[in-house]
Amino acid sequence: MHKIKLNDEVILIAGKDKGSTGTVTKITDIKVVVEGLNIAKKHVKANPNSGVTGGIVDIEMPIAISNVAIYNPKTKKADRVGIRTDKDGNKERFFKSNDDSIV
Repeated sequence: MHKIKLNDEVILIAGKDKGSTGTVTKITDIKVVVEGLNIAKKHVKANPNSGVTGGIVDIEMPIAISNVAIYNPKTKKADRVGIRTDKDGNKERFFKSNDDSIV
């Protein structure tokens, strides 16, 4: 079980957007893409056959997973994640600071 999953609310703890929060939209093994953060400008060549217009486009670039932390809405801070089993034997993630389970 991974500590950061798709659609988690995360906060950046390093980089140019440090302190900003966003939602995880894509995950690879070592990188995550966060909605609205780490924006870069990319020059796109026009391709009339596929209907792509050329120009400069803003895209979200991947961030190393070590540079994001899960956001705890109760404390309004970054938090660490633990994994435990509940009463039924299912694994669940929880915030280590206040022992609340992550929904």
